[in-house]
Order: sequence, then C-alpha cells, then structure tokens
Amino acid sequence: MLSGLTLAQVALLLAGGVLLDLLLGEARRFHPLVGFGNLANRIERALNRGQGRFARGVLAWALAVLPLAALGALLCFGTGLAAHAVLLYFCLGFRSLRDHNLPIAQALESGDLAQARLLTARIVSRDTASASEADLAKASAESLLENGNDAVFGTLFWFVVAGGGGALLFRLANTLDAMWGYKSTRFLQFGWAAARIDDALNFVPARLTALSYVLLADHRRAAWECWRAQAPGWPSPNAGPVMASGAGALGLALGGSATYDGVAEQRPPLGRGRAAQAGDIARAWKLVRATALLWLGVAALAALLTGALHA
Repeated sequence: MLSGLTLAQVALLLAGGVLLDLLLGEARRFHPLVGFGNLANRIERALNRGQGRFARGVLAWALAVLPLAALGALLCFGTGLAAHAVLLYFCLGFRSLRDHNLPIAQALESGDLAQARLLTARIVSRDTASASEADLAKASAESLLENGNDAVFGTLFWFVVAGGGGALLFRLANTLDAMWGYKSTRFLQFGWAAARIDDALNFVPARLTALSYVLLADHRRAAWECWRAQAPGWPSPNAGPVMASGAGALGLALGGSATYDGVAEQRPPLGRGRAAQAGDIARAWKLVRATALLWLGVAALAALLTGALHA
C-alpha cells in the first residue's frame, strides 16, 4: 500500500470508516466538505478572471486541494491508525445517499408529488418543478448509481491506495469537478483542469464500480451489454460505464430527456427495460450498498489470505 498500511489494517479501517458513516451519517454542522466548498468559491472568485484561465485553473486546483490533502496525510501519519478511519468517514457519502434518496421514494409512494419534487431538487441540477413521478424516480436512480462511485466506491478505492490522505484528495478533486467542471462560458477554460483530473482519478474506480454492478445485477447480461454499447455515447467517460451498467443491472431505461435551466436536453439512453418507478429508488440504493459490501468483503478476504500465507 502506498499509504504504508498493511492489508489487514486497510480492511479494518475500511470497515471502521464505513461503520462510522452508517452510524453517524453526514455531519450536520461544520462538515469539512462544506467548508472546502466555501474555500473553493473564494479561490475561484480571485483567480477566474483575466487572461490565462487554463493556467489559473490549474493553480486554483493545486491551491485548493494539495495543501488540505497533505495536511490530511500528515494527520494520519502523526496521530495513529484511527485518524485514517475518521478521515474516511468524513469523505464518504454512503449513508447520505440513502438519507437523501429514500425519502423521495416514500414521497412518491404516498402520492406527495410536491414533496418529491422538492427533495429531488436538492440532489440533482435538473429542473424538477413540473417533473412527473417517472422523471423524479429516474433522476434519483441515476444519482444513486453515479454517486455509488463518486461518493462511495471511488473514495474506498483511493483509501486502499493511499490511506486517509488518498481518500481526502479524491473527494476534494471530485467536489471541485462538481463545482467547476462545466462547459459554460465561465468555467470552460478555468474548470478544465478540475474536470480532467477528476476523470483521471475516477478512471479505474468507475470501471470497478461498473463491473460490480454487472456482477450483482438482476439482469447481468443486460448490464454488461449496456455498459459496452452505451457508455461510449455518454458525455462523461466515467459516469457512462457506471450509469449504463447500473441501469442495465436494474432492468431500467434511464437517460433520455431531462430539463436544465428551462431547456430540454435529449441525453443518450442508459440501460434497457421499463421506465423507473418509485420502488426502483430503493433497488438502486440496494445495488450501491451491495457493491460497497462486496469490496469490503474482498478487502477482508485479501487480508485473511495474506495473513495465512505469512503465518
């Protein structure tokens, strides 16, 4: 491990960080990622102007991410193993995916479309004011599948590679991509570095997440075929494999039409089967949960086998 941890320590700390996340959930006050977002906004306002915005974007990314990631790594090195698990907890968004999405399903199932629209607007950037039940179920399912990588497995992957500091670097980079990685006039040049760095960090974990969705699928062949056929047409090189395989795994037809800032966009198709319904939100959450448990089990098994070989 680049982090200097043994496989046994990694497996134990992975389980500890996930357990903390499931028990405590998202920090309600003073969440580090919220504070980081405020810092990133100040850096962006200071640097995203004038000439040389590509270079300014690289500098802004480095100023926002590298000192904090280095500080996280130093804290883990200086304060003991428990710090790795605590830092992993702050970087994970596992329970928050459940807490933000299952209430949408509950609102839809109870017929409270207004509440479902309000809750969905909190997790996606598309317009929800006039969204139908199928639109809202689709938005929630897509968010769960994509964030199964971004908020969960990608974080676990980089924790295995580089401990708490690695998990922190990944989540900070992912947050900057969400803030700056737009092809708008404001961010096309300045946000280029944030988008491309996030693409690079996500390349391997996204494909492992997609593979996990295939292995755990209700419709395994469909998940594989949708991944191979549909992912190349999706705008994001990493969201494509994750969402196409996940949609295929659930037997759902996702993607397609969505409205952003009052403009209807026709996105490439994802998956195949019927339209999403309220109950499919819980199915998507269970697939994400099973993926996390699968890789925790793989880490534990690898630690046991390594220990047995060296006994």
